[in-house]
Amino acid sequence: MTNSYNKFASIYDDLMYDIKYDKWKEYIDSIYKKYEIDTKNILEMACGTGSLTKEMSKSYKIIAFDKSESMLVEAYEKLQGIKNVRLLNLDMTDFDLAREFDSVVCACDSINYIQSVDDLLKCFENAYKHLRKEGAFVFDINSEYKLKYIIGNNTFTDEVDNMLYIWQNDFDEEMNMASFNINYFVEIDDGIYERFTEVHEEKVYSVETIIDTLKKAGFEKIDSYDEFTFDEANEKTKRINFVAIK
Repeated sequence: MTNSYNKFASIYDDLMYDIKYDKWKEYIDSIYKKYEIDTKNILEMACGTGSLTKEMSKSYKIIAFDKSESMLVEAYEKLQGIKNVRLLNLDMTDFDLAREFDSVVCACDSINYIQSVDDLLKCFENAYKHLRKEGAFVFDINSEYKLKYIIGNNTFTDEVDNMLYIWQNDFDEEMNMASFNINYFVEIDDGIYERFTEVHEEKVYSVETIIDTLKKAGFEKIDSYDEFTFDEANEKTKRINFVAIK
């Protein structure tokens, strides 16, 4: 990832205006109910600007972390005054808090940013290590269908308030990786725009690879679902939700 989440952090929430974090939190709640997970304490990996963190803090005590300091700056501002949230600057492939949680959560396709199976295993091992017995690891990924065929080699444009962005994408068949070259034009004065560029990369992982890597990390009960449902994922599923029980 080149420059991922640097200047991007300051406009991330504007771009994600259509994400219903309250509904995302309701889905996570429904997972805990379905799997009968008595959940009080959550570890959230790759929390970004803390939008989901804020929603989940209404029901749970949370330690949330992100690798990007600039994203955490936005999260600190958003979560000021919320006493049951603690923010940390950590990498989900390399951390040890020396404690266990009822659940570990990693949302918004953050897992796709891990670019090798070796690092994926490290992340999953960390999640396992930080879960209590019968705790739940809840996460999602962008599917191959979405990264390869919807995002693929396509270009998208959108305008949000005082900002225009052009999202040029490239899919590398050999690396099985989607690269997002994003040019933003942000109005800083009347009719004057600042341009900056971010490059993001997301790795395609099959359901089989995810499940195999989870098993290597120690998980035994693993389920995958079509996005925000408890239906089986299919060939047109864009986001795949996973639940892995320790």
